[in-house]
Amino acid sequence: MAETDAAPGAQHFIPPQADTLDALRAAAAGCRGCELYRDASQTVFGRGDESARVVLIGEQPGDMEDQKGLPFVGPAGRLLRRAVDDAGIDPKHIYLTNAVKHFRFELRGKRRIHQTPDRVHITACRPWLVAEFSRLRPDLVVVLGATAAKALLGPTFRVTKQRGELLPWPAAAQRPEDFVRVPVDSAGKVADAPAAQLLATIHPSAVLRADDQDAAYAGLVQDLTVGARALAG
Repeated sequence: MAETDAAPGAQHFIPPQADTLDALRAAAAGCRGCELYRDASQTVFGRGDESARVVLIGEQPGDMEDQKGLPFVGPAGRLLRRAVDDAGIDPKHIYLTNAVKHFRFELRGKRRIHQTPDRVHITACRPWLVAEFSRLRPDLVVVLGATAAKALLGPTFRVTKQRGELLPWPAAAQRPEDFVRVPVDSAGKVADAPAAQLLATIHPSAVLRADDQDAAYAGLVQDLTVGARALAG
């Protein structure tokens, strides 16, 4: 099957009348924008409310997230919640989502082993991120790891070079025009998205894989603390 056939893109599955996060979540359950839906248990959409001050974007759901249908409920999610607390960010003001909404894995015996999404999966799923941001007005956007950075900031962005650095949002996006206009009422009126900031850091799963987990965790908290100070300021 040709790659374009395997990944027609999520834009074909986003109904134009879906004007709330709940409506988008319901529509995403039927997404066939790439081939990952065939083996995954379900679509794992974002969670949180439209008033969230902070949007945290990871890579893709893991095995536990795929089973439960919620992002960041596995080991990496538990570590992230601890890091958010240690950085001084109020967890009640957070919206959690992933760049890719289906679990990509390979079977080894009975175990499902995580596989990093390819560029085609990131591109196919990006319209869901754009749709989510059309309902969100965060003060801070945090991209967790390379896949999330590629989805929002483009393939040349390097988390290792710019982690912990505050960037203007949506100006820093690969295509800022996708994020600069947001709806303001149910009648279809739109306005410029409020200026915000973006911060890149490592994915919490990278902490779990690190040889020195204490040092990696401290680095994650340090990056998130930059964001917390920006929120406070």
